[in-house]
Amino acid sequence: MTLVRWNPWQEFNAMQRQINRLFDEDTLPTAFVERSFSRVPAAELKETEDAIHLKLELPGIEAKDLDLQVTQNAVYLSGERKSEAKTEEKGVIKSEFHYGKFQRVIPLSARIQNTNVTAEYKDGILNLTLPKAEEEKNKVVKVNLASAG
Repeated sequence: MTLVRWNPWQEFNAMQRQINRLFDEDTLPTAFVERSFSRVPAAELKETEDAIHLKLELPGIEAKDLDLQVTQNAVYLSGERKSEAKTEEKGVIKSEFHYGKFQRVIPLSARIQNTNVTAEYKDGILNLTLPKAEEEKNKVVKVNLASAG
């Protein structure tokens, strides 16, 4: 009878290889990859007493490929990151860039004056200054305290 030593790490390594094969880009249907891994721009929201400042990260996208709409309660952004048409004669290209259309709706915590929004787009960063509506700036609520007695 032969004694065989069991190594649990070999089973972990085999499982890791199987998982890697499962998520290999070549085995996934293209439609699945495009739908589930589409990227939306990262956002940073900062609220002050007078305005809401919204910063969006849009690297590699030209301003003409963006559609920005602002209502009193939300910011709607859609656009498209277009792929560059390159021809390679030999070799394989593997890219982690995500191309295609995207859209994002960012709800705002206060009503704004959407007619006075200012925007600056530089180096792939979109900065929006969304001034608050006057009724939001001056909103003070009086609280009546009933004495316990």
